[in-house]
Amino acid sequence: MTTSPKLAHVVYRTSQLAALRDWYCELLNAHVVYEGHGLCFLTNDEEHHRVALIESSEPLQRKAADAAWVHHAAYTFVTLGDLLARYEELRDKGVEPAMPIQHGVTTSIYYEDPDGNFVELQIDNFATAEEATGYMTGPEFDADPRGPWFDPGAMLAQLRSGVAVSELITRTWAVANPYSTAPSTS
Repeated sequence: MTTSPKLAHVVYRTSQLAALRDWYCELLNAHVVYEGHGLCFLTNDEEHHRVALIESSEPLQRKAADAAWVHHAAYTFVTLGDLLARYEELRDKGVEPAMPIQHGVTTSIYYEDPDGNFVELQIDNFATAEEATGYMTGPEFDADPRGPWFDPGAMLAQLRSGVAVSELITRTWAVANPYSTAPSTS
């Protein structure tokens, strides 16, 4: 039997290395491990790098909505409180989410970097992979696999007022999509 690999890092090619470096350091609470020769390696944990940036020698165009590309990389928090605290910290520094979506299987807040790449900050809404898979094969997920938008600020206020996490991580927190120009996600 062969073993399965785990994701080690994501690499982005950019013509604005400094802007992406600063953005990813802020979003992920990361730090620079190495920068030089048109390369930058960042980490936010014990790994030597989780994000790498490669600087292009020529100007690059921002991602086009009608082009094929990797949609996003995702990072998981342990608790809803951790996710929403990070949302609040970023919001207070002027970093606004592009798409907060209640997928059902996860509660997710997407951010868009200066080059148009998306990063998902999320929590898993189920204690086990088996429970999550069960939800994903059920009727609610099948009816809307992307899920509705939610207001992370309102969710944070409700969490702080004592509303149970089990209630907050359901799809009942849907709001009208305030980000009508953002591409769909899954």
